[in-house]
Amino acid sequence: MKNISSDKVEEILPDNIKYNAIIEWLQEKKAENIRTYEVQGKTDYTDIIVVCEGNSDLHNKAIANYLIDMAKEHKLKVLSKEGLEYAQWILIDLADLIVHIFLPHTRDYYKIDELFEKVKSESPIEESP
Repeated sequence: MKNISSDKVEEILPDNIKYNAIIEWLQEKKAENIRTYEVQGKTDYTDIIVVCEGNSDLHNKAIANYLIDMAKEHKLKVLSKEGLEYAQWILIDLADLIVHIFLPHTRDYYKIDELFEKVKSESPIEESP
């Protein structure tokens, strides 16, 4: 798939229709610099994190609203959405998959890709006895 610069889709979840649909919806709205982080077993709140960016706050809102509309249309549960008002950093929580939509300078400022690379490479969470 075009624009995916981290793990290949096939290596992450070959049968995950939800993941593939979300990537396709992001691409349909021209989201840029899409990166995927598989964090299953490394966080207790999600399995996959998708990070992308738009070129303006209006573009970010359009990406987010389209993603939310398509998710609802396809009966995917949107647990939470944050940041739509200012659209510098929008988070959409789809339970086992979380999407972050940034403006490029906001993404750089928070070094979000470095953070998720560290999480991705951490040892799995160990259960307490």
